[in-house]
Amino acid sequence: MTVATRLRKTSKTWSMFGDVKKKPSPYEVVTGKFHYHFRRDPVPFEMDPDVPLNRWYLKNREGSPFQVDDWEQFRDPHKLTYKEYISLQKSHETYVDGLIDQFEDSNAAEKLDEGWVATLAGLYVPLRFPLHILQMTGLYVAQMAPSSYITNCSNFQAADELRRIQRVAYWTKVLANAHGDHLAQTGSARDPWENDAVWQPLRKVLEEMLIAYDWGEAFTALNLAVKPALDALLNWQFAALAASNNDRLLSQMFTEFQHDSERSQDWTQALTKYALERDPDLSKVLKGWLDVWEPKAHAAVVGLAPLFETAPVPMAAGDVVSEVGRRYTELRSGCGV
Repeated sequence: MTVATRLRKTSKTWSMFGDVKKKPSPYEVVTGKFHYHFRRDPVPFEMDPDVPLNRWYLKNREGSPFQVDDWEQFRDPHKLTYKEYISLQKSHETYVDGLIDQFEDSNAAEKLDEGWVATLAGLYVPLRFPLHILQMTGLYVAQMAPSSYITNCSNFQAADELRRIQRVAYWTKVLANAHGDHLAQTGSARDPWENDAVWQPLRKVLEEMLIAYDWGEAFTALNLAVKPALDALLNWQFAALAASNNDRLLSQMFTEFQHDSERSQDWTQALTKYALERDPDLSKVLKGWLDVWEPKAHAAVVGLAPLFETAPVPMAAGDVVSEVGRRYTELRSGCGV
């Protein structure tokens, strides 16, 4: 076999990826062009064109103003496959398991100040509701995304939210065992979520986000407005508040969750930059949505900030809002919007 013949053989690739003259990576092999139903003529799914499913996708995905000519060239900066995601999170879960075992063995929950427990009842226990909505919206964005490269990122993000929910629920039960069964009862979480004035701005923006059906607007509302603001509030400010009140478990646990948030921010910035490089006019589309969702996310932070002043060692509400705003500005700048 001649050298030229060998070179021709090594330059071949799978026809699905086009004439790219390179071997696809394992990440590309299990991710590329899995959405057979995007921009398919005449309708996405092989059913009657008038069935609600086809009309839904045509309106909220193909009909979205957030479009580029080719979404398939986008790549997750971390290039995660399902296998790699599981491997990555196994190490993080092992760490959190160790933390919980350590603090349970030392009866740390029983030693917490009663005033701090009261703060947790108002600020921590209801978190299962907003975190679940972040998970639901992430799954919707994944379902509607125009490329499986985007879908995987959003699905992994939703899995991250489930991880947070599970840990919040577990430690709520530990607190209830130490300080009263009422803490683990449904009403203890639901009543503040539905009735306390401080929670209503967050509840409002999250429930409105659930009916942001355009895939681009759902992505913008979730990843460019609501989630980064709430993550900054919890993973930084609440973690710092817990540390100040001698709750090392919650401080370290929420600090650990920041790894997931940073990965979310990485792919969010990568996707927005990818879109803007291909169509700079999309900046107007994103700004239009952000003009709607940013003030609502900010109002949610302002609403919850007074709860930080109820702790035995408090944090000023104004300082909480200011620090969340600073971190949010960093994310927004990194997106190029």
